[in-house]
Amino acid sequence: MGNELYQQISKFYDASSGLWEKIWGEHMHHGYYGRVGNYQIERRQAQIDLIEELLFWAGVNQDNPPQNIIDVGCGIGGSTLYLAKKFGANAKGITLSAVQASRAKERARDKELQDQVEFQVANALEMPFADNSFDLVWSLESGEHMPDKTKFLQECYRVLQPGGRLILATWCHRETSVIGELTPDEVKHLKEIYRVYCLPYVISLSEYKAIAQSCGLKKIKADDWSMAVAPFWDVVIDSAFDLEAVTGLVEAGWQTIESALSLNLMSQGYSRGLIRYGLIYGTK
Repeated sequence: MGNELYQQISKFYDASSGLWEKIWGEHMHHGYYGRVGNYQIERRQAQIDLIEELLFWAGVNQDNPPQNIIDVGCGIGGSTLYLAKKFGANAKGITLSAVQASRAKERARDKELQDQVEFQVANALEMPFADNSFDLVWSLESGEHMPDKTKFLQECYRVLQPGGRLILATWCHRETSVIGELTPDEVKHLKEIYRVYCLPYVISLSEYKAIAQSCGLKKIKADDWSMAVAPFWDVVIDSAFDLEAVTGLVEAGWQTIESALSLNLMSQGYSRGLIRYGLIYGTK
């Protein structure tokens, strides 16, 4: 499944990233709309607010700034460049998309951060970095693409320096320990999301936490921010009706069109409590 999945992910982001940047800008992730999702915030500001809220939640600030950052699943470098500039840090970003890596490099030059930041095409399950390389491993909505969640977190742990910190935010499904196992209809809903967005599978937040513990991470904490980010998908749906977006979808091709037509899968997934937005923090 690995190579075929990686090719699907690469193709998907090669085709769609340019349109996303044109309509939405540099950040290819959810926005933050207040703890219960009731803030009225401009869409791009909401995405920046998510980064800042994650840093605050993890206790990462100017009093203990990271100096060597890896952004795992960096997109076109939105978070990578933001964090490098904010903390005056060196940063690296990896993605499976050659188009994304190329555009991220251009954006680093545009922001005059090319001496601090590097981007490359690489597999997050086999990162081309030495052990203990980074004091912050940042993964913002890439875990859902990983075909082996345990190996993914093991790699994050491996490249993390002693005392370094992991911040991970990822799509999850609901907990099954209280309500019960996923129903056939929920499984069907998830499979359609997997197909459209090139995901192998997602797991619950408690499963992520258990994997983090098994990898050796310390001071682990987890949180569910589903309410805070759920409004994002309705905002995306509204933006898809812009003339510029419609024109761009046609140019991007069928796979991107299909993902746009399927935006309600995520919106409905949040509404029914099936899709969850999970956070994991830990140190080495």
